Amino acid sequence: MSDTDDRAAVAEAAARAGARVADDAFRTDIPVEQKGEDDVVTEADRAAQRTVIERIRESFPDDAIVGEEEDARKRVPDEGTAWVIDPIDGTHNFVREIRFWGTAVAAVVDGEPVAAATVAPALGDVYTADADGAYRNGERMSVNDVDDPRRGAVDPTLWWDYDARDEYANACEAIVRRFGDMRRLGAAQVVLPTVAAGGLEGTISNLQANPWDSVAGVFMIRQAGGTVTDLEGNRWRHDSVGLVASNGTLHDDVLAAAQAIEVGVEPA
Repeated sequence: MSDTDDRAAVAEAAARAGARVADDAFRTDIPVEQKGEDDVVTEADRAAQRTVIERIRESFPDDAIVGEEEDARKRVPDEGTAWVIDPIDGTHNFVREIRFWGTAVAAVVDGEPVAAATVAPALGDVYTADADGAYRNGERMSVNDVDDPRRGAVDPTLWWDYDARDEYANACEAIVRRFGDMRRLGAAQVVLPTVAAGGLEGTISNLQANPWDSVAGVFMIRQAGGTVTDLEGNRWRHDSVGLVASNGTLHDDVLAAAQAIEVGVEPA
């Protein structure tokens, strides 16, 4: 087994282990803490992250850990090996007892993802990606080939602060003016694999995504044949401003919607 294959196996095993911890607490009377004005956290988030790290450390004890909770580092190193963890992406859904949440793990080498896994236990789905492709529940997945915006559905992902709700409104208007439908699932690391599996044609944000909200899912889309760029249309990386992901065929339309977020929307 190559080093990359080993990392892919560990990513999946660690995501499964963390997801089990989180799932045990799902729809229980778990206390909810305010982590910020618009953010919440539970002990399940922290316990799941500790479990993921423990599983990674068994195989890669010296790798850097980038994670949302506790004292994990918050930036992806441009050199060396690292793991990017979101123990519960979609905590707002989790605490509302909505099934759209998942545990995401990505392995990164010199700033580029090489393996990823997102386990969504309440949905019964396991998404993975390695050097050879992307998979849902062990079956190869790919983006769809929809080429008509009127048949497309796009998700405005990430979250806009209260003082930027005009941008949130612009994102929604940009989507509904250009595409046939809009979804908002509320968990970027579930949205991105859904694009990779062909369930959505795209997802947009003008924000700089946290790596734990994005790296694993971006890798899955690319391995499934899709396109991910920043707001300028350049290849997305972990420190890019904006996150624009699509099936590739509709990327120009998805990018135009993303670029309309900050400037307002004119009729398409």
